[in-house]
Amino acid sequence: MDKKFARRISGAALAAAAALALAACSSSGSSSGGNSSSGTTTLKLVVADYGTGPSNASAKYWDGIVTAFEKVHPNIKVNVTSIAWTNFDQQVQTMIQNKQYPDITEGDYFSNYAKDGLLYPASDVLSDPGNLLQTFQAQGTYNGTQYGMPFTTSSRTLFYNKKLFTQAGITSAPQTWADIQTDAAKIKKLGDVGFGLPLGSEEAQAESLLWMLGDGGGYQTAGKYTINSAANVTAFTFLKGLVSAGDTEPNPGTVNRTDLWQQFAQGKIGMINGSPALIPIIQTAGVLQSSDWTSVPIAGKGGPLTDTLGVCDNVAAFKPNGHEAQIKEFLDFAYQDKYQLQFDKEYDLLPATTTASKALASDAVFGPFLTALPNSVQYPSDTSWANVKAKIQQTIGTAVTGSPSTELSQLQQIATTSAS
Repeated sequence: MDKKFARRISGAALAAAAALALAACSSSGSSSGGNSSSGTTTLKLVVADYGTGPSNASAKYWDGIVTAFEKVHPNIKVNVTSIAWTNFDQQVQTMIQNKQYPDITEGDYFSNYAKDGLLYPASDVLSDPGNLLQTFQAQGTYNGTQYGMPFTTSSRTLFYNKKLFTQAGITSAPQTWADIQTDAAKIKKLGDVGFGLPLGSEEAQAESLLWMLGDGGGYQTAGKYTINSAANVTAFTFLKGLVSAGDTEPNPGTVNRTDLWQQFAQGKIGMINGSPALIPIIQTAGVLQSSDWTSVPIAGKGGPLTDTLGVCDNVAAFKPNGHEAQIKEFLDFAYQDKYQLQFDKEYDLLPATTTASKALASDAVFGPFLTALPNSVQYPSDTSWANVKAKIQQTIGTAVTGSPSTELSQLQQIATTSAS
């Protein structure tokens, strides 16, 4: 999720990435773009793949929608291109640079395209944009107009291994950083990782923000970057102490979220921040029973967070091919509650519409995460965030092994320059 980074790559790399994107294509309907002589319009839909393998590849989900859509709209065909979400932004950016414009993307990263005048506003291509979760409206807005339309969302909670807690003599869930420190040290004595701290390139920006929020910090204040704020330095100073005590895995800056989630599922980690997507990993591993783990609000410096990280992946509708009416027909169809709920249950994510969220609110698994969404904090939405996020992913892990103040100040300088 939240894959908005933009990268500068050479002409040769651009061509290679474009070839990869085309090779990832799963098609339904005509293979040609635009309007045919028969009056049929073909839409190019490019989506992020959230699946773990062929059985639940995102292309299968979208092909099902496309098949149903084409039955009731025989004059509109939809070609689906599915790209691994870790490469999604880079490959879509390559398509745009090569003027191989999609009609619709689902995966995120829209603000630079809106700035370049390439996108339709949400109000032009969706009959009821007011049904989109208002929590993410500002995140999808550029210059006062909403262009990014959330299609799937997620929030974060703290997962902990109740079995390890019992073995370590811990009787209650952690609520503060002091609790985290104490509990992690006890779990370490069992021979396991006390707290899983993924600051590798996969999603370092998410883990970092969760700790920044713990002392009232964050990436921005009133729309201006404040990465090296006193609150953020305090958060990373605490994390440095946790790392130096050996209460986390070694070298957190080189370790990714997915790897640590799998270790948690194997019963080897006491605590870790996670989203609903961690749940099927736990279930598939078959090591922890449902009674062996739970999730609670994320621990902050002085108590549980009331505001957690909320993320969404956006749909964007592109102008260059001139298919506004056909795009609207398709998006109205794809945003039906039944497809929102199907997507969320398939990939253990959360809905992006008010009506679908209400339908899922009483679900025992997803309910707590949905409860956290209205008060969630989002990433910055300005066009500089793409470059800033990429640098955070590459370097912020050094803040827990070197100087927190120095590393955060370097990131602040990059952010300030990017935003100017």
